[in-house]
Amino acid sequence: MKRRTFVRGMAVAGVGIGVTGLSACSTSANKDKATTENRTAPFFKLSLAQWSIHRMIQRDHLDPYQFAAKAKGWGFEGLEYVSHLYQPKLEEASSLNIGIQNMVAELNKRKNEHGIENLMMMVDLPPGEGDMAVLDEAKRNKAVEKHYPWVDATNGLGCHSMRVNMFGEFEAANWKMASIEALRKLGEYAASQNVNILVENHGWLTSNAALLMEVINETGLTNVGTLPDFGNFCTKRKDMERWGECEEEYDKYKGIKELMPAARAVSAKSYDFDEEGQTTIDYVRMLQIVKDAGYTGYIGVEYEGDNLSEEEGILATKNLLLNAAKELQ
Repeated sequence: MKRRTFVRGMAVAGVGIGVTGLSACSTSANKDKATTENRTAPFFKLSLAQWSIHRMIQRDHLDPYQFAAKAKGWGFEGLEYVSHLYQPKLEEASSLNIGIQNMVAELNKRKNEHGIENLMMMVDLPPGEGDMAVLDEAKRNKAVEKHYPWVDATNGLGCHSMRVNMFGEFEAANWKMASIEALRKLGEYAASQNVNILVENHGWLTSNAALLMEVINETGLTNVGTLPDFGNFCTKRKDMERWGECEEEYDKYKGIKELMPAARAVSAKSYDFDEEGQTTIDYVRMLQIVKDAGYTGYIGVEYEGDNLSEEEGILATKNLLLNAAKELQ
């Protein structure tokens, strides 16, 4: 073989070896990058609770149908609606059922436009509609049946769950008995619509997590569960008011751990922020509890602070969740 041919062959071989080597290095680097990303990626997806923008809607007159566009623009993948933020829209219709049908059609249109997922309807019926956790059977059944159109709406939106309040009796034994009966009746109706009924720790006896779990378990229904909220653990308020100054509070970390076995969703409540972050809840500790429970679904951002705008608070809470997730074991 001539030297020139030999050298040229070696050069080609060298290039081949070099390319193969580079390719192998590149593949290895990509695998390392993917492994790192998998280690640092959160174990959950992010959704936004519409209550986080209630001031925009109620005070600044933002159209509630803009919710999907806002959430998508802030980087969220899922939507958690609040029923009474649509009350003015519903009142424009000739009946509640027509209003709900119109609302469902419009919300589905908007979520499709923005490529985002409907997850949950949070139902807060006015006190005049009746509380479900009452001993009076006729009043309890009437209150439960008032929720039926919202179960239908939840199904029409393709949401997996509807969140309800369980206000009513103040004495624990009476509240427990009434709550079981109400949730059983509502849960049976919701099962026919493929909807879960979730109870949030939302004040009074629902914030006694151990007691609430007794209620959930004793309904005997697999579609009745919990929506653990990082805040909302006040079990008694001043002057026996439904909302207001808290006098007795359940341990929030203990409460989240107790509620997680029945969780179908999780709400990351946040309040005021300072230079070091959110001031009242240890998010790393909370997320560790959620992760240890084996939960891998959506976590919803629900900002309720006063020292940031709603947009600033939403984004701060989102970043807080993502940063806390990186510190988990």
